[in-house]
Amino acid sequence: MQMDKGFSIKMIGDFIPTLLGYLPITLYILIVSLIFGFILGLLLALTRIYRVPVLSQLGKLYISFFRGTPIMVQLFIVFYGIPAITALVGIDTSKMDPLYAAIATYALSSAAGIAEIVRAGVNSVEKGQEEAAYSIGLTGRQTFLRIVLPQALLQAMPNFGNMIIGFLKDTSLAFSIGVMDMSGRGQTLISSSNHSLEVYIALAVIYYLTAIVLEQGFKWVERFMKRDDTRVITVYDMEI
Repeated sequence: MQMDKGFSIKMIGDFIPTLLGYLPITLYILIVSLIFGFILGLLLALTRIYRVPVLSQLGKLYISFFRGTPIMVQLFIVFYGIPAITALVGIDTSKMDPLYAAIATYALSSAAGIAEIVRAGVNSVEKGQEEAAYSIGLTGRQTFLRIVLPQALLQAMPNFGNMIIGFLKDTSLAFSIGVMDMSGRGQTLISSSNHSLEVYIALAVIYYLTAIVLEQGFKWVERFMKRDDTRVITVYDMEI
């Protein structure tokens, strides 16, 4: 879009506070979708780890689909698909807030990545620990929750951090279905000011700084979890 005036650094500074006011919406989408995504992703991972008949194959197909299609395509499928599905049972959701469609999309999409991260983390845990856990009387559930899962999550922490930062950037596409987050507000600023470059630079600054904060936060969590090896319980630490 052609600008009314030349490039203005001052306008970048003017746009940043306005856009920052919509950062909580972006973070809300990210956090809520990741909570639901983690629950679904863990269930998907379990079906594949323990090779549950039928569910394992369906989970593999689910993961393949969401990892192999663009997030924008997924956004439109969910946004238009939910009203189409609910209409079959006589429920009208055509006026649903786009925010919920965005959260649902990012939850479904993140679940695919989380499932693979958890599966890789579980497979990295020494198999002998499971056998030793069974030998001292732990059930399969106790072994997974007390021995395997904590170590798997610790191993997977760097991958979780990378994935979450990636999804932070992906939330910038939520405006395409009408969500008024930072990117959505940025589009309205472009329309009203015709200073698109300044708006995009302001958005880049905010996203970049937010990503740095998240990255440092994950590094701190990882150091916290690793600062004392006894915080992660292996079967060899338990008393027989």
